[in-house]
Amino acid sequence: IICDGNVLLESYPGLGKTKTVRTLSHVLGLNFSRIQNTPDLMPSDITGTHIINENEKGEKEFVFQEGPIFANMILADEINRATPKTQSALLEAMEEKQATVGNESYQLEKPFFLMATQNPIDQEGTYPLPEAQKDRFMMKLKFDYPEKDNEEKIVERFTSELEFTPQLEKVLSEASLIKLQEFVRQVPIADDIQERAVKIVSETRDHEALNYGASPRASINLVLAGKGRALIQGRNYVSARDINEMAEPILRHRIGLNFKAEKEGKNSEDIIEGIVDNV
Repeated sequence: IICDGNVLLESYPGLGKTKTVRTLSHVLGLNFSRIQNTPDLMPSDITGTHIINENEKGEKEFVFQEGPIFANMILADEINRATPKTQSALLEAMEEKQATVGNESYQLEKPFFLMATQNPIDQEGTYPLPEAQKDRFMMKLKFDYPEKDNEEKIVERFTSELEFTPQLEKVLSEASLIKLQEFVRQVPIADDIQERAVKIVSETRDHEALNYGASPRASINLVLAGKGRALIQGRNYVSARDINEMAEPILRHRIGLNFKAEKEGKNSEDIIEGIVDNV
């Protein structure tokens, strides 16, 4: 969020994705919207549409009615169930920070953050994101099942009250979050650390286990993520560890394993870890 990027989240159903984004939006002082993607979802269901409205003079006119994309924080659930045409409306919002309806473009609210989810196990009736579209996501994160102790706490919490509503305090405002996003870009980074980030990304392009590697956008995002991690940890410089730790979420959705690597049981995390260790 502080890097002004968007997230592709791979997660099983029922792990609290909606509650996570809703909670974040509350404590950051942002408004929240959820989009449930289905095969029959149209781009206008996301962006909004023009409707006929009667004004005070009794005259009929077209008025733009905003869709759910006009919010600060968006949860686009099961993005791979939407058709490519509908996916493109979401991707325009992510990349251009605008929504196009007819011949008009409307600027989205700032700050803007989109978290798109996809189910790792249910592939029936889905439209997988092409590589070029996955590259638009700054990170790919994975939510796994909670540990036994944590799951017991979750069960106790949500079965003791009819409606569990945690006491949340607003810790930031829209203006302060935008300022924080500007601060991230001002965090200094040494030339050798930046070169390390670029080297890690470039190593994915000629790797023997990969069909394709990451684009220069990945290098930009890796440096930004390193700056964001440094700022969160209270440092005014980016370390090699910042780059190493952020390499996996930045790169895992941007590389494609070849048949030989898949046959050997390798995954993208294995390849990235090997590259980081060798650079």
